[in-house]
Amino acid sequence: MERTLPHAVPLSQMEVFQALQRLHMTVFSQSVSPCGKFLAAGNNYGQIAIFSLSAALSSEAKEESKKPVVTFQAHDGPVYTMVSTDRQLLSAGDGEVKAWLWAEILKKGSKELWRRQPPYRTSLEVPEINALLLVPKENSLILAGGDCQLHTMDLETRAFTRTLRGHTDYVHCLALRERSPEVLSGGEDGTVRLWDLRVAKEVQIIEVYKHEECSRPQNGRWIGCLATDSDWMVCGGGPALTLWHLRSSTPTTIFPMRAPQKQVTFYQDLILSAGQGPCINQWQLSGELKAQVPGSSPGLLSLSLNQQPAAPECKVLTAAGNSSRVDVFTNLGYRAFSLSF
Repeated sequence: MERTLPHAVPLSQMEVFQALQRLHMTVFSQSVSPCGKFLAAGNNYGQIAIFSLSAALSSEAKEESKKPVVTFQAHDGPVYTMVSTDRQLLSAGDGEVKAWLWAEILKKGSKELWRRQPPYRTSLEVPEINALLLVPKENSLILAGGDCQLHTMDLETRAFTRTLRGHTDYVHCLALRERSPEVLSGGEDGTVRLWDLRVAKEVQIIEVYKHEECSRPQNGRWIGCLATDSDWMVCGGGPALTLWHLRSSTPTTIFPMRAPQKQVTFYQDLILSAGQGPCINQWQLSGELKAQVPGSSPGLLSLSLNQQPAAPECKVLTAAGNSSRVDVFTNLGYRAFSLSF
């Protein structure tokens, strides 16, 4: 007796296109909503997807709960960085920063509120913006990227108020010293620079690659990630991931990780880092590797800790990078599930 195979339902051109997009997707940036219940993720196609953390973490969650509640085209190029104020989602990538109202996004409206481009040296120059940093005490936003400068914008007037010059190559990352109005920046030139916002001047420079214990010439001198906690800083990239005492400009701990790290954060008495490879690395401050927790992406470019007090039930770590998935860790020991574009 002949058996007939069931006919496969042909995929539409749009479905094929979307499947190919997902296959080649990179998620560069994440930001948690002010209420703590939603997560925005930005990808290499200029799209921002909004996921409901509260629905995905619910005991009644279905597969559909792990899909975006809304996805919209935010930029023409990759969304390299995002931050959230108490009302707005700010995103950047292709030379300008855009603002979206969280309340409107959640009603599935994605009309931009405003857009601004920093004062670049020439009108032909449209360098990418790699990092955004909020400075809550002065209600300002700092932007940095391909033009080697830091630009400060007043969030009330949306005017650019100062330009900080010193880096000689791309700026990759920014971090705020919360107790003092100081900002750290790291870049392709291999330096970490400390800026005093009161006088708009560089007050300290650390040339990480010149310290023999940190240097790894085979990986280059670029600084791809940094974080700060009071008088301490951790940074990495081409050079080894290293803990520094800022006041004395002294490296105190070299973390034994061969792969370049692209994300780092202080968390309680640990340092979390990620980069090449699928794992989130948990470090003791002494340099001991406490754990490596695998995710689902072959490389990680973004870590986000949801510590919004308004939604303690959504307190999670999320990680994303070279795939269309955003991994969710409900505790630091294992990946609970993945959200997916």
